[in-house]
Amino acid sequence: MNTLGHFLDNGLIATLKIIQIATLCGGLTTQKFTIMKRYFTIPFLGLLLMGCSPQHEELVTATEFSVEGKEALVFTTADSTDLRLTRTSKKAFEPTGQPLETEVAIFVNPNKTFQTFIGIGGAITDAAAEVFATLPEDKQAAFLKAYYDPEDGIGYSLARTNIHSCDFSSGSYTYVSDADKALGTFSVEHDQAYRIPLIKKAMAEAGGKLPLYASPWSPPAFMKDNNDMLHGGKLLPEYYESWALYYAKFIKAYESEGIPIWGITVQNEPMATQRWESCIYTAEEERDFLKNYLGPTMEQEGLADKKIIIWDHNRDLINHRVNTILEDPEAEKYVWGVGFHWYESWTGGEQMFVNVGNVQESYPSKKLIFTEGCADSFNPERYQFWPNAERYGQSMINDFNMGTVAWTDWNVLLDETGGPNHVQNFCFAPVHADTQTGELIFTPSYYYIGHFSKFIRPNAKRVSTVTSRSQLLSTSFLNEDGKMVTVVMNRTDAPVTYKLYVGVMAVEETILPHGIQTVVY
Repeated sequence: MNTLGHFLDNGLIATLKIIQIATLCGGLTTQKFTIMKRYFTIPFLGLLLMGCSPQHEELVTATEFSVEGKEALVFTTADSTDLRLTRTSKKAFEPTGQPLETEVAIFVNPNKTFQTFIGIGGAITDAAAEVFATLPEDKQAAFLKAYYDPEDGIGYSLARTNIHSCDFSSGSYTYVSDADKALGTFSVEHDQAYRIPLIKKAMAEAGGKLPLYASPWSPPAFMKDNNDMLHGGKLLPEYYESWALYYAKFIKAYESEGIPIWGITVQNEPMATQRWESCIYTAEEERDFLKNYLGPTMEQEGLADKKIIIWDHNRDLINHRVNTILEDPEAEKYVWGVGFHWYESWTGGEQMFVNVGNVQESYPSKKLIFTEGCADSFNPERYQFWPNAERYGQSMINDFNMGTVAWTDWNVLLDETGGPNHVQNFCFAPVHADTQTGELIFTPSYYYIGHFSKFIRPNAKRVSTVTSRSQLLSTSFLNEDGKMVTVVMNRTDAPVTYKLYVGVMAVEETILPHGIQTVVY
C-alpha cells in the first residue's frame, strides 16, 4: 500500500473504494475522468488505465479538446440571399479576456458533455416513394444524393416508415385479408412496388446503413371498436395478442427483404382522432398493451433487441404519458425511449420544449427521439416561406438541448400538391417534386435541417452551449473525429455580431438576419 500511496495526491487512498478499476475499464466517461483528475496524479492514472481497451483510451483523449491553433469554418444559410449551406468564412481562434455585458456571446464548454447523438432523418412513406418513382433517373439520383450522401448531400442517418397505410398513402390498406385474426395472410407485397425499393436505395446511398423504425397509424378495421381504420376508435381487447404479433411479422417481413428494422413506436399520435388512419390509447391502455402483449410478443419472437418507443405524439401531454408508463416496472422494462411531435401549438401557445427536458430529468435512462414534424397547410406559393425553415431550426436546437438523441422529419418527398394524401391532408416537405416537369424543388427547410445533419454525425456527444442574448439560439456536438460543431440561429430582422468562446479562446462572427450558421472547429 505504501507503493501505491506514492502515486496518490494528498494520500486519498480511500477514493479507490469509490472508483473500481473494473468499472473504469468497462465504461470510462468524461465525468468519471474529470473527477479522477482531482484526486490522482497523471502517472497513477496511466497505471490504472493500462488494462483498458483502446476505445476507452480514446475517450480520455477526447476530454482534452482545445481550440488552440485551430480555425473555425463557418457555413451559412440566410433569408433574402443566395447563401445555402455556403462556406462564408474561416477564422482563427484567438486568446480573449473577460466577456463584456455589451457583447453577444456563445459559451461552449467541452468539459461538459451530455447525450450521444444517434442521427437525423425523415420518413420514407408511401407518398414519398410513389412520387420518387415518377422522377426521371437523373432526378432520382440527385434526390438520393441530396439527402443521404454525407459529402455531397446533407447526410441523413436515420429513417422512419409506416406500418401499412397512413394518410400519406394513396389509399387505406393492410397486410392481411379481412378478419384474419391469425394473420395467416400477412404479406408486405403492397410495399414491394414503391416503398421497399426506395428504402433500399436510400440505404445504399447512405453507405449501406440507415437505422429504420416503423410506426402504425391504425390496426386493421376488424380489430377496432369502430370497424374503421380512420376516425380514431380503439383496439378491441380480443385482438391485443393478434395486433402485437402484427408488429413482429412486419419486422420479419422487412428484414427478409434485406431491410433491418431498428425499432418501432407503439402508436402514432395515440390521442388524436383524425379523419385518416388513427387509433386512441389512454396512457393506461398503452401501458397495459405494451407490458402484457407487445413487449412479451417481441421477446417471444426473438425481437427483444428492437427499440420500443412510447407516446409518439406532441410535447403537451408527454409527461402524463411517460409518468404513467414508466412508473410501472413491468411496462418500463420494455421501453427504450419516448417519441414526440411538434404539433402542440395547434391549440394555441408556444412549443413546450421544457416538457421534453422534464422527461430527461425524470427518466435519464430513457432516450428522447423526435419522431415527426412538418409544415402543414400546403400552398405552392410558399415553397420558399422562411418561417417554415425557422420552425425546424428552433425545434432542433431546443430539442437537442433538452436531451433528444435523434430527430426525424416527416415525408422526405411530396409532389406539387403536397401529397399524395388519400384524405387531402396536404403538407410541405423539405423537398418537393413537380411530377409534371420532373423538377425537384428544395425549400429552405432542407437547408436548415442540413446545418445539423450534414455536420453532426452519429455517436457525437452534445456539449454544453449557451448564448448570452435571446436573439440567438445555439447547440454544439463533438464528433468522434474530434471536430466540434456549433449551430447558431438568428431569428431577428437584424444582423448579430457575436463571439464564440471556448475556454480562454474566442472567434468573432456575424450572422445575417433570419440566418443559420454551422461553425466547425
